[in-house]
Amino acid sequence: MPKIVDAAARRQEIVDAVCRIIASDGLERASLREVADEAGLAVGSVRHYFASSEELLAFSFASVVDRIVARLSGAYAGVSASSAGSETQRSAVLTLLGEFLPLDEQRALDACAWLAFKNAARIRPFLAAEADRSHRAVAAVVGQLITGLVEDDGGGQQRLVTEAERLLATLDGLTMHALLQPEWMTLEMCQDVLESHLAGLEGPLAPKH
Repeated sequence: MPKIVDAAARRQEIVDAVCRIIASDGLERASLREVADEAGLAVGSVRHYFASSEELLAFSFASVVDRIVARLSGAYAGVSASSAGSETQRSAVLTLLGEFLPLDEQRALDACAWLAFKNAARIRPFLAAEADRSHRAVAAVVGQLITGLVEDDGGGQQRLVTEAERLLATLDGLTMHALLQPEWMTLEMCQDVLESHLAGLEGPLAPKH
């Protein structure tokens, strides 16, 4: 009898192969043939699911975004369930922010692919819509987080937007440093930077004077 293949699982295997190639050799090498070799499949098997390299890359970008957003959403539930200003909330916030960072193999692969895809979207129009979705999805989570952490000092909505962008910039910088200088930008260093950032917020997690 012919072997029954789980289409969703096979697509995920192919996406994982794309991410490994991006991490080791860059997005430019992620052709159908190279991805098939990395996944241990025939090119025809990959073409069964993706008619072109563009279709493959767009799907892979979307899959990476979905994975990251799912981790963030799951972690945000822990923040929402904790009491404002408590150590439990602080720990939950740090856990959430850590989901952005390349602190283990899967998160490192996703972060590397995410950055590569976002950069490529500047010159590859077929990736632009997904790049926009990824930014909006991540910004939404950060915006929710900042809304719950920053006290209203009269700055209104603009203050929240500024703080959200400041946190996003910090996370982008930490991600880049952790990918490029992992010996220096360790888990402990990332946590120190994030704790320092949280301490600078005028809100329930700020140090009491």
